[in-house]
Amino acid sequence: MSGDLLVCPSCSRAHPSSERFCATCGMPLVHHGGSEQQASERRQTARKIKPQYAEGKLVKVARAESQPEAEFIAGLLLEEGIPSMLRRAGGFDVAEFLAAGPRDVLVPESGAEAAREALAYETD
Repeated sequence: MSGDLLVCPSCSRAHPSSERFCATCGMPLVHHGGSEQQASERRQTARKIKPQYAEGKLVKVARAESQPEAEFIAGLLLEEGIPSMLRRAGGFDVAEFLAAGPRDVLVPESGAEAAREALAYETD
């Protein structure tokens, strides 16, 4: 197989490099020849993402008070198969606040409802 081919880590079917997900089982594709132990952290993260939650424009689903809290929320979403992106909340783009301050948690539009459900909690 050529280096331009991607394979499904689940069913081992080959796909052209223009594809992102396996048409058969929906898993994110990886480069041929990589072993599970050698997979990068980024590749391991991509394997957790469910394709149905990765479509559409980014929408805000949560606000965190700090970077560590935002990363925790992103980790919770990833465990549900929902990809996310963090950005500094408006008004905190000065040098003293680059490592601190609130963050917005954004997800693709197709995963927004699932993300809100995953983050919902009751306080009784």
